Amino acid sequence: MLTLYIDADAFPNLLKPIVFRSIERLNLKTFVVSNKKVDIGKSQLITYLIVEAGADEADHKIVEMIKIGDLVITADIPLADRVIKKSAHAIDHRGELYSVDNIQQYLAMRNLMETIRQSGEITRGPSTFSQKDAHAFANQLNSFFTKNGLK
Repeated sequence: MLTLYIDADAFPNLLKPIVFRSIERLNLKTFVVSNKKVDIGKSQLITYLIVEAGADEADHKIVEMIKIGDLVITADIPLADRVIKKSAHAIDHRGELYSVDNIQQYLAMRNLMETIRQSGEITRGPSTFSQKDAHAFANQLNSFFTKNGLK
């Protein structure tokens, strides 16, 4: 049985009820990992882990804990890359399923944008998280669970 990990420091509020319902419906052991208290709901299936303050502390904890086939919900592309390298799965907040086939492209784009920002160029950040994004996420999450034998 797979374990669900949530990189919760920037977890959108719109996704909390979606994920909570999935956890309860599928009886999913879940770890919510963050630098501060983040509540997605009360359940015996959810363990909340607060790590020390630091840019990548939650990421390190997740990578340390995941096993082959587990699922991580994260918007952090470098974390998604580390997850995939451990033969686990990653979905971002907007419903993108990261894979061996696409993660390098996402990393390259992220690194390019970071280089542009470091050169002094002002870039626009991601668009505001919307209900449409939450629907795309919910659809991808349900599709992932179905493909992996969870219903």
